[in-house]
Amino acid sequence: MILARSILFWMLVCLLTMFFGTLLVFCMLLPLRARFAVLAVWRNGFMGLCRWVLGIRMVVKGAENIPKTPVLVLAKHQSAWETVGLQAIFKPLVFVLKQELLRVPFFGWGLASVRMIGINRKAGREALKQMLTEGQERLAQGIWVAVFPEGTRIEPGKRERYKPGAAYLATRTGTPVLPVAHNAGELWPAKAFCIRPGTITVSIGPLIETKGLKDSQVNAAVEEWIETEMRKLSPRFYPDAPEEGAEGATAS
Repeated sequence: MILARSILFWMLVCLLTMFFGTLLVFCMLLPLRARFAVLAVWRNGFMGLCRWVLGIRMVVKGAENIPKTPVLVLAKHQSAWETVGLQAIFKPLVFVLKQELLRVPFFGWGLASVRMIGINRKAGREALKQMLTEGQERLAQGIWVAVFPEGTRIEPGKRERYKPGAAYLATRTGTPVLPVAHNAGELWPAKAFCIRPGTITVSIGPLIETKGLKDSQVNAAVEEWIETEMRKLSPRFYPDAPEEGAEGATAS
């Protein structure tokens, strides 16, 4: 059943992405907000297929921590799901991502149309400068900016070094950061074809003010909150984790 559901899901997602990726190319002359509106239809379709074909539901914990104005979102990265799921929570949103993704047919065209921030990871300080310039611009336009501080997808129960790029952007612009943890990787492993049904919990932490802090301090605060929360969301992957429910969560 899981295999059949997954095959159907990927077939429908491919068709959906081909249609909207092409449509967004023809929408490039429209205002940015109009392009986000078109992308939102694709996003809703994707999330609908997750729910009705794969049997995946989303629960949001800590929604009361979301500020009224856009800030930087620093999130755990475990699967492909959160690259869409976070867009359903923070609207409109762009990711800082590797620029190669913008060249992927259909999917990448859609990302490029809404001006996702594609950087060359090998460019060092030039990449940081680009992130700062474009990130500041998107925030000024009222657009959320999301970064995966570990830089790649991480298996449940594991962690990588939190890179300084997001903290650099936060401290240089004085923008608060919102840490986000989730357990999507339990159902949707990285690079997996078969996806299991179940509930993905997205936990949103308290806002972290960055004015007057060093990059290392921001990074440490984000890492501490996310990794502590991961032990609550996925206790079976952390032998030392305390048991805790998902109080205050809202399903969607």
